[in-house]
Amino acid sequence: MRWALVKVCLAVTAMVVIAFAVPLGLVIREMASDRAFSDAERQAGTIAPTLSITTDREELTRAVLSTEPGDRGHLAVHVPAPDRPRAGEGAADGPLDIGTRRATPKDVETVRKAGRASITEVTGGFALLQPTALSTGEIAVVEVFVPEGEVSNGVATAWLMLAGVGVALIVGSVAVADRLGVRMVQPAQRLAGAAQDLGEGRLGTRVPEEGPTELRSAAVAFNSMADQVVQLLANERELAADLSHRLRTPLTVLRLNAASLGEGPAAEQTRAAVQQLEHEVDTIIRTAREQRPQTQGGQPGAGCDASEVIRERMGFWSALAEDEGREVRLAGVDRTVRIPVARPELAAALDALLGNVFRHTPEGTAFAVDVHHSGDAVIVLVSDAGPGIDDPKAALARGASGRAGSSGSTGLGLDIVRRVAESTGGDLRIGRSVLGGTEVRIWIGLHGDRPERGRRGHGRRVGRRIGRQRREENRAAAGPPH
Repeated sequence: MRWALVKVCLAVTAMVVIAFAVPLGLVIREMASDRAFSDAERQAGTIAPTLSITTDREELTRAVLSTEPGDRGHLAVHVPAPDRPRAGEGAADGPLDIGTRRATPKDVETVRKAGRASITEVTGGFALLQPTALSTGEIAVVEVFVPEGEVSNGVATAWLMLAGVGVALIVGSVAVADRLGVRMVQPAQRLAGAAQDLGEGRLGTRVPEEGPTELRSAAVAFNSMADQVVQLLANERELAADLSHRLRTPLTVLRLNAASLGEGPAAEQTRAAVQQLEHEVDTIIRTAREQRPQTQGGQPGAGCDASEVIRERMGFWSALAEDEGREVRLAGVDRTVRIPVARPELAAALDALLGNVFRHTPEGTAFAVDVHHSGDAVIVLVSDAGPGIDDPKAALARGASGRAGSSGSTGLGLDIVRRVAESTGGDLRIGRSVLGGTEVRIWIGLHGDRPERGRRGHGRRVGRRIGRQRREENRAAAGPPH
């Protein structure tokens, strides 16, 4: 489309330039010719006063040589023979030819009889033949030679200038057409690329609303459609999150309560039923997540207050922690921290991590949640004092879990958390906590950029600083050594 527009503009501009430049060049050539012959007529007129007074050869010769064309050999005078002998000194009895003749005698005689000026082509140029009346009533012919170079003087320069202007117009029109083509083609290409990206599941794709009016309208319609698609899928994700919250969390409580039932057929049946329910719920969650298209995090309007969500979920899990005698510590949630993650997704990630703590650590094991805002990212640390994870890399792999004694775990919990972090350009890391067990660090980017090395190092420094603060708090709580 772009090159087609350039070709059309090139063709139209070339036609316009030719239509104006060629006639203008011909007019310039005619003007140069008229100027040269007008000068020749003026030069021929300078000898007329002398011819009206005398036809003496010497006088005429001096008069011819005194003129500029006569001095260059470009002026000649042809005086015819008189009808009767002339009286007086110096009178000519025969025809006189003064100067260099270039025109043929036939052309000179034709002009004399016709009494009108004429231009005839001669070797090296043109000859202007101008009839002039003598005092005797006869007609003399003044011949002025006009070289070919004077007839076309300035024509070549004018043609070059016209050609240059024409080329400049063509180049300028092509450049303008190219810019117009880019202005039209680029929005169309972006729209086509965005449609392809949306079809491939990248739901964060949007089109800048710029370009011609029609393409802007198409971009507005596309963005509206994409927003509707994202909203529909978000509703489905919320339903899946509700399923996770409503089933997985009560199942965890049932599992812990079933473990305290002791021995017996009823207790074993209850534990088996709970295990079967957990398996079915895991299957449902796995199927729903595998069918869920991948979206890009950090979209406008998709976000929540991380502090509020963490306080809410910690309020739920703290009741269960109190029943099991677990010490809970929460820090860094005293101010609003906006993150580009939907509230249900963050809640599901927190429930997955805290559920892992209750599932894979003994009763009475302490745990803590710390939130830190580093300017361009939010770091959430979930730590426990349990046995830790044997293989952190394997735990991050989907469908695997590296916790000690994690028989029957699907590994979906950490995968949920990892995807939430990566949707914002962040990441998930597992290490050893200051409490002695596992520390899961969630890096949530606030601008959708991948964390650079420097910022990742900053995240580790933040984790160490939080760890030092926690150790200092533990020492202060323990009191002075005895």
